[in-house]
Amino acid sequence: MLMQGFSSFLGLLYLAMLVLAVVALVMAALFRDDAYRAADKQNKGFWLIILGIAVAVNLLVPMLFLQLAGLVATIVFFVDVRPALRQVSGGGFGRRRGGSSSDGPYGPYNGGR
Repeated sequence: MLMQGFSSFLGLLYLAMLVLAVVALVMAALFRDDAYRAADKQNKGFWLIILGIAVAVNLLVPMLFLQLAGLVATIVFFVDVRPALRQVSGGGFGRRRGGSSSDGPYGPYNGGR
């Protein structure tokens, strides 16, 4: 009974590591390539390959050591790379901060006044 509970706990842990890696991969894909250069991080292709390998290892290879290496890469992306990219790109992928709904591409629209 104890082994069955431990097995289900490890299954949930592996699933959480897979979900975290997939989320990191999607976020890495959504940031622009020039944001990586501006943040002085590795390029976008590097992070897509590393996080893609982490997802593939979590899906295909049941070796805890390799899964932990993928988890480390995922944590580095979330803790170091993502905040730098958000700072450089002004808050992320496509989100607008501040301003009004009547703001145009060159400033606020005042109705011809």
